[in-house]
Amino acid sequence: MWIQTAFLVVWLDPLGLRYHSMCSPVFHCYACPLSTFACPIGVIAQFGALHLFPFVAIGLLITIGALFGTLICGWVCPFGFLQDLVSKVPTPKYDLPKFTSYFRYIILIVTVLAVPYFFGEEHFLFICRICPAGAIEAAVPTMISQATSGQPVVWPNAIKLGILILFLIAIFFIKRPWCRILCPLGAIFSLFNRVSAFFLKFNIEKCTDCKRCHKLCEYGIEPEKSPNDLRCVRCLECTNCGPKALKLENIFSSSKNKK
Repeated sequence: MWIQTAFLVVWLDPLGLRYHSMCSPVFHCYACPLSTFACPIGVIAQFGALHLFPFVAIGLLITIGALFGTLICGWVCPFGFLQDLVSKVPTPKYDLPKFTSYFRYIILIVTVLAVPYFFGEEHFLFICRICPAGAIEAAVPTMISQATSGQPVVWPNAIKLGILILFLIAIFFIKRPWCRILCPLGAIFSLFNRVSAFFLKFNIEKCTDCKRCHKLCEYGIEPEKSPNDLRCVRCLECTNCGPKALKLENIFSSSKNKK
């Protein structure tokens, strides 16, 4: 969590330095009053609405994904960090069926790619119109500013408000619900988990079949069977198992070990 906190200095800039012509590799609304960079998902959707190809955004995500996969989700993303903080509240936690992780790809295909391209930004399923990150980081601060200055308060649309309410309830009872069920950026990075330069390696010789990695993983994954599962956000908690059978490695250290 210290690393996640440190990265907030990169994503949140109270000094007002804004580089919205560039996008970051994390899920963070550019309309946030403190946002330093643009959101890659928002950029892709907006370019799609204009029928333009977002070369820089796609290039950035491919590069970062090929290097780290979902390690970005577990250690760098501010919206993931928000969910991690709330998960510390001692409320009952519930697991999710495995199939729910595939909803992320539906969100990516429909709200980020198809709807913007065929219907434009005004469609009610355009990703920025339903995004809870945009509601928390942009709409809520704007509403507070309007209320404190005596201006009429402009509320988010009904769908966005409904999703926000459901999200705020879910984060108290499910570990990272947005990341696991709906995040289109996580869907993109997950596709690189099995081919990225950094990856989780399972050493069967060290494994004592104690199943401690099952208890450490909060996402319902069996790390010894699928260490680079598409559902994994690479929080690396599983590497704290007693025998140290799971370890984060990279293609360079792996090649040295072979020699």
